[in-house]
Amino acid sequence: MTSSRMPRTPVEYAVPASRSLYAMSLGSITLCIVLWIRAKTVGEDERDNAERRALFVGLWPPMFWLIGDTVRRAGRRRTLVGRITAR
Repeated sequence: MTSSRMPRTPVEYAVPASRSLYAMSLGSITLCIVLWIRAKTVGEDERDNAERRALFVGLWPPMFWLIGDTVRRAGRRRTLVGRITAR
C-alpha cells in the first residue's frame, strides 16, 4: 500500500523551528542566570572570566528570539502567498 502524502512545505517546518528558537531563547536566559550565580561563588581569580561568560551568554536570548520571530513571519508570508496564488 502506497501513501500519497505530499512532502512537507517550508511553512510546515517554520512553526516548530520558531517554537524551538523561542525555547532556546528562554533556556539561554536561564543559563545566563545560572552562570552569573556561579560567578559569584568562584574564587576572586576566576570571577572576572566567569562574569564575562555569563554576560556573553546573556547576549544570546534576543538573537534567538528575533530569529524565531523572523522564521514565524516568513512562514506566515508563504502561507498568504500560497492562498493568493491558489485562487
